[in-house]
Amino acid sequence: MDKISVTLTTNYKEKPAGPDIPFGVFTTDHMFLMNYDREQGWHDPRIVPYAPFQMDPACMVLHYAQEIFEGMKAYRDEEGRIRLFRPEENFKRMNDSCERMSIPKIDVDFCVEAVKQLVTLEKDWVPTAPNTSLYIRPFIFATDIHVGVHASHTYQFAVILSPVGPYYATGLAPVSIMIEEDDVRAVRGGTGFTKCGGNYAASLRAGEKAEEKGFSQVLWLDGVERKYIEEVGSMNVLFKIGGKIVTPALNGSILPGITRKSCLQLLRDKGYEVEERRLSVDELIGAARDGSLEEAFGSGTAAVVSPIGSLYYKGETFVISGGGIGPVAQDLYDTLTGIQWGRVADPYGWSQVIC
Repeated sequence: MDKISVTLTTNYKEKPAGPDIPFGVFTTDHMFLMNYDREQGWHDPRIVPYAPFQMDPACMVLHYAQEIFEGMKAYRDEEGRIRLFRPEENFKRMNDSCERMSIPKIDVDFCVEAVKQLVTLEKDWVPTAPNTSLYIRPFIFATDIHVGVHASHTYQFAVILSPVGPYYATGLAPVSIMIEEDDVRAVRGGTGFTKCGGNYAASLRAGEKAEEKGFSQVLWLDGVERKYIEEVGSMNVLFKIGGKIVTPALNGSILPGITRKSCLQLLRDKGYEVEERRLSVDELIGAARDGSLEEAFGSGTAAVVSPIGSLYYKGETFVISGGGIGPVAQDLYDTLTGIQWGRVADPYGWSQVIC
């Protein structure tokens, strides 16, 4: 792979400050780009000033949605150093998405290095207020100019950065969740395990319906039998039922979350019995009725751990953990964020200081 070239901007932006930076609104001064064609493979890696893309109206991504993305963060620790959290896992997952979406795979180590160089250049954009971070968005999209259904022969890889506060304005406050009965997000054999925009577009209608009814997120059921729990909105979901941690098994229609993977490792090491299996909505609601559903929470890069205070299903609302934050969710949040921000010991080597 070629050496990464750097072109600096001449028009620096004003940086947001404070703890209440809205999620996904601001972007930094520079971005990383790399291109693909069949003759050269991935080539021309470069850091350039942040700017709009110029696209032909017949650009294939606009018509056939051949694109994927990832999400990760950079954190500023108490000593002012910048840290990444398991970045290689994101690019390994990106390659899984590439394979499913017929996109050429990327070099994991090179992409991690590209992110390190970009974040180091933009280190002054990593905010200092508590619970803030720099969101990192790598993505790839098809660029052939052709209206015809086939895999593109050319692609654009990009990484943009965005300083952010907490994903939910309420922070760690428990969220209310509506179990969706009509729409489905993904099916086995489809693209549910990838991070492609179509999965998220398919979730928007139900999300809007839930918001209109006063709920924060949708809990999805499987797309075949409409009876097994899958994900919560943009997060994986975990439950404490009768003292055990239960989470839906990865079956091809559920995103294999990096935060999910980290949570399960921590929970097992803390001595919890963890079950990755199919969990029916009837079993879940039965546990809510008889009191054995002790906790529920989502896990994901954006929110880290998000406690679920109530579930709504078929006209009934079930309060979980007294509507508050359960001890398992609180401990996981404290441990994970402690590792990410360098506040607690990291025996796993997940947190990487880059500058």
